Amino acid sequence: MPRDRFRLPVAVYGILRAGEQVLMLRRAGTTFRAGQLSLPAGHLEGGEDAVAGLLRELREEVGVEAVPRDCRLALLVHSAPEDEDDLEYLHLFFVVERWSGEPVIGEPDKCSELAWVTPAALPADVVDYVADALHAIERGMPLLLRGW
Repeated sequence: MPRDRFRLPVAVYGILRAGEQVLMLRRAGTTFRAGQLSLPAGHLEGGEDAVAGLLRELREEVGVEAVPRDCRLALLVHSAPEDEDDLEYLHLFFVVERWSGEPVIGEPDKCSELAWVTPAALPADVVDYVADALHAIERGMPLLLRGW
């Protein structure tokens, strides 16, 4: 009997820059990393490519529009499960070179604040793997293996 192929969830993250700062949002209304800062992000849905998922998440979470040609994959993170109830993940971090619209809280049930932060001096309450990813991007790393 053939075995099913291994599958894992994929999350996409948008890095919106204004000068030396990046846009982050404070997670709220969820048990996962509530109160911590993260990038606009979300899981891919079936039938959408990574960039389409990123553009959808940017619209939903911060109300901005971008086009695929302005989204550059900056880092792939392959993370091990954090605990026995977790899964392996692929995290795709994209730099969004240009966008239109003023960032706003698009999902007030999931976000309590927008903040512009400097990656070289991140606040202590940034989600740990997001902080690791931003530092890896600053160093020009294309791949980060986390938790293996």
